[in-house]
Amino acid sequence: MTQDPFNVLFLCTGNSARSIMAEAILHSLGKSKFKAFSAGSHPTYRINPYTLELLDKNGIQTKGLRSKDWSEFSRPGAPFMHFVFTVCGQAAAETCPVWPGQPMTAHWGIPDPVAVEGDEEMRRKAVLRAYTELYRRISLFTALPFEALDKLALKAKLEEIGRKQ
Repeated sequence: MTQDPFNVLFLCTGNSARSIMAEAILHSLGKSKFKAFSAGSHPTYRINPYTLELLDKNGIQTKGLRSKDWSEFSRPGAPFMHFVFTVCGQAAAETCPVWPGQPMTAHWGIPDPVAVEGDEEMRRKAVLRAYTELYRRISLFTALPFEALDKLALKAKLEEIGRKQ
């Protein structure tokens, strides 16, 4: 593949929780090997406050995070993506923009913590469940031996990570 950092885009519908968490986690775990981005098909343009609270609590940088439309990454001049992951079922079912260079894609569906109704404790627990699952998957992703895998083997590994519970 490449010696430069791999650009990774996480997609969701609202870009307010799951994809934002994934972007922040990969920034934290990926160091110089990855550059993470996130976007939504119908962004809320605000980040879920429980998401920011949990990221801060876990020492994960939140500065610069923002909810944005996925069209930002399909425009001329946008960063070339090596990987694009959907983290919600709705975004996976939508027609995505055409990503230049045909990046490797996979679906890593996570239940939407923002959709959970109930008191603050229930909503915080839902965000924690999503965070924990994303952290585990992204840890597996960053540990892959990219230089030793051909495209087909890498695609299989990405899909396998998305199936892990």
